[in-house]
Amino acid sequence: MTLILRLVLTVSAIVALTVQPTFAQERRVPVPGEVRLSYAPIVQRVAPAVVNVYAAKTVRAQNPLFDDPIFRHFFGMPGGGGTQVQRSLGSGVIVDPRGFIVTNVHVIEGADDIKVALADKREFEASLVLKDTRSDLAVLRIKDGGAQFPYLEFGNSDALQVGDVVLAIGNPFGVGQTVTHGIVSAVARTDVGSSNYQFFIQTDAAINPGNSGGALVDMAGKLIGINNMILSRSGGSQGIGFAIPSNMVRVVVDSAEHGGKTVERPWLGARMQAVTADIADSLNLVRPTGALVANVLPDSPAAKAGLKAGDLIVSIDGQTVDDVNAFNYRFATKPLGGTAKLGIRRDGKEMTATVALASPPQAPLDEITIRTRSPFGGAKVANLSPALADELQIDGSTEGVVILDVDRGSYASNLGFRRGDVIESVNNVHIEKTRDLERVADSQPRGWRIVINRHGQRITAVFN
Repeated sequence: MTLILRLVLTVSAIVALTVQPTFAQERRVPVPGEVRLSYAPIVQRVAPAVVNVYAAKTVRAQNPLFDDPIFRHFFGMPGGGGTQVQRSLGSGVIVDPRGFIVTNVHVIEGADDIKVALADKREFEASLVLKDTRSDLAVLRIKDGGAQFPYLEFGNSDALQVGDVVLAIGNPFGVGQTVTHGIVSAVARTDVGSSNYQFFIQTDAAINPGNSGGALVDMAGKLIGINNMILSRSGGSQGIGFAIPSNMVRVVVDSAEHGGKTVERPWLGARMQAVTADIADSLNLVRPTGALVANVLPDSPAAKAGLKAGDLIVSIDGQTVDDVNAFNYRFATKPLGGTAKLGIRRDGKEMTATVALASPPQAPLDEITIRTRSPFGGAKVANLSPALADELQIDGSTEGVVILDVDRGSYASNLGFRRGDVIESVNNVHIEKTRDLERVADSQPRGWRIVINRHGQRITAVFN
């Protein structure tokens, strides 16, 4: 036998010994305790800080028979109709040992009575400290007189990556505290929510009705989001849930803990425009990205930083800006008092601009509620200021009187007036201040011709 043949046979024998089929491998039962992977240690740390939120409000019964005096007389019912108690159920997260709880506005909206139940079955009354409708976040405080409560620390939601494992904790369908797990499906979902700041964490962790306001935590047990809503055709979880990032939550909580009644955020003083495919082509962009400056208000931080209409903002403090929603979120979560460095493109050139992080200027609002028998009866109005325009997401260049609230069942409500409507003129009289509107409403004309500005659209309404 030749030397070459012997070598071939030897190599074949070695391969036959080392490459064995998988079905020939040894099988055995794991020793108890040998393999035990579990999220239990994380859940044990964070679950005590997640609470159930019970909100109740008394509303007037909507049955039209209650408005019929003959019906009320026949059945011995008092005037004014009946009332009923509406209850809502959600979740919340204790974020401070003094009993500060963050939840969603839509969980406690209009509530006359709010109670929270802890994981250990203790129940407490809670008061509303701050409500921020722009982010759909509300801060409550337990009425307990100084007890120390378990709480969650904030994580950095900007550090999340698609694929990170997360846990969702809440009270789905009122069955009691429930934990689900999944991954981060996306980190900057826009145009999907009910808040002004369209910038959500998407997860496939099961979220159902009742989970709103609950915690989304990372593997370090840090709070990285407040569960907000789901996309579903059935009403139950279909693996598409959204959470408000913790960096936005932190801003709202900080304002509440420092005694603020509203959340003060930086004011840019410029209106942004989405970059469409056509705009991207005109700017020689590879893809539609960034936030386009549409106009700049005089004496605003944007103007003082040198921004001009037509500038394309592509980053803020080194973080990429993909669209207008991303810029609004990034800018709104910056702390007041400092500066932010904006990366911009102007005429095809890369530039930077440093903008001051300042609050919008305040002006006398002169809030009044119209009580006369007029189309504005029951409407609460105020003079429009830069700060109020920023809060209501109205173009900062708009002037006039804005509707803040409308009483349910009032003339203004029945005629369709809404919060955020800017009243420009009434019967060809220009409305500059709330007192102008009050005088016109008191004049009792034979007819009404009202021009309002609703989200940039001018609407004319005629009433007799």
